[in-house]
Amino acid sequence: MNAGERIEVTYRVAASQDRIGAVATAIAIEQSIECPLEAVDDRRVIDEVLGRVSSITAVGEGVHEVVVSLAVETLSGDVAQGMNMLFGNTSLHEHVQLVDVAFPPAVARDWPGPRFGLEGIRALTGVQGRALTCAALKPQGLPVDRLAELCRTFARAGVDVIKDDHGLADQAIAPFAARVQACQQAVDAVRRETGSRVQYVPNLVGSPRTLVAQARLAADEGCGMVMMAPGLVGLPVFAEMVSEHLRVPVLAHPSMGGAARIAPPLLFGTLYRLLGADAVIFVNHGGRFGYSRETSIAIADRARARWEGVPAALPVPAGGMTVERVPALLADYGADTMLLIGGSLLVAGDALLERTRRFVSMVQAGAPVQCVSNTD
Repeated sequence: MNAGERIEVTYRVAASQDRIGAVATAIAIEQSIECPLEAVDDRRVIDEVLGRVSSITAVGEGVHEVVVSLAVETLSGDVAQGMNMLFGNTSLHEHVQLVDVAFPPAVARDWPGPRFGLEGIRALTGVQGRALTCAALKPQGLPVDRLAELCRTFARAGVDVIKDDHGLADQAIAPFAARVQACQQAVDAVRRETGSRVQYVPNLVGSPRTLVAQARLAADEGCGMVMMAPGLVGLPVFAEMVSEHLRVPVLAHPSMGGAARIAPPLLFGTLYRLLGADAVIFVNHGGRFGYSRETSIAIADRARARWEGVPAALPVPAGGMTVERVPALLADYGADTMLLIGGSLLVAGDALLERTRRFVSMVQAGAPVQCVSNTD
């Protein structure tokens, strides 16, 4: 990192016009030196380390966007310290939301970034020129043989990616090791029968030691992808798992992503991508969560946006989607997307295979859209 290089951080702040200047200055101090200015007697700290208010813009009644310039050196090349400097103590203020960060190339290089990304997942699955399909194994509480049978049914129906539900962990009814072995074997059998390249994605969750052990087991069973929730395992742990312990694409789940006041497009579309997520699950509008259409599309756009040295991630809208909405979803997100449907398939009961095939055929029939390439 170059001494003196700065990073621009944008906060949305609820404050009156007569107070916003003081609030913005307080954020700049809190997120840099966290010390009264009168206590600082080092000129370099004032000139180079102290945060600066770059701009204040009114965006609504009593709401402003504040851009603060921070010294890159304070991030120290570490994910935890980076998040600390972006939003650490200020996240404790209920009237402030972190909404955007302009990352200099030097900062982006310090975080793992996707190793496979959108194009790598296309290569792994063999799917080109259309959106990908994804189904979830649920509900938790089913025994291993039932989950493996679900996996087999989805694979026979032509689904591209079959993931554990995020609630599947190492429960006694379906232990991680037995579940992963059975589900991967089910997928392997269908691949041999049909020649497909369907992928089973186990959910890794637990302490760092547990995550490493689960990653090793998944690799031993031949799993081509895995899933983790950065908000559950911790952002630095997620980044370290990606860079040091995993050799396959990683699907990031949004669980606990709503626990901090970080704008969803920044958290899921930018930060999760920068942390190393090759594909990012996020809440789609019109499902069982309250995201707007604009927010959902903004997450997908951030995940795929051109970014020098950082491959595009595959956006995965989810959260209460239905087969009937597939045409609308393709219209919103285009071909460089993976549509994840869970409960809307499972409600078919004995007709699960037929309904899943309908889902697959609707996606495959979607108009091809030129794929994003982000290898700059």
